[in-house]
Amino acid sequence: MLVLTRKPGQSIMIGDGVEVQVLSVAGEKVRLGITAPRDVSIFRDEVYNRIEDENRKDAGSDDAVAGALERLSTRS
Repeated sequence: MLVLTRKPGQSIMIGDGVEVQVLSVAGEKVRLGITAPRDVSIFRDEVYNRIEDENRKDAGSDDAVAGALERLSTRS
């Protein structure tokens, strides 16, 4: 993990197209501004984890459906 110290108004660049700027610091809260190309998805960690969990559940459902269809097709 890279650890950087930045002050409000300062930023970091990630690759060629993503800029993360510190907007403000108040107590334990940091406000960040992120500039990125439209094709780059940006999520809070807890939202990203929820999406990943849902995708895993959906993939499991797809496997179960595919297995059931396979069993049905071999009965004929």
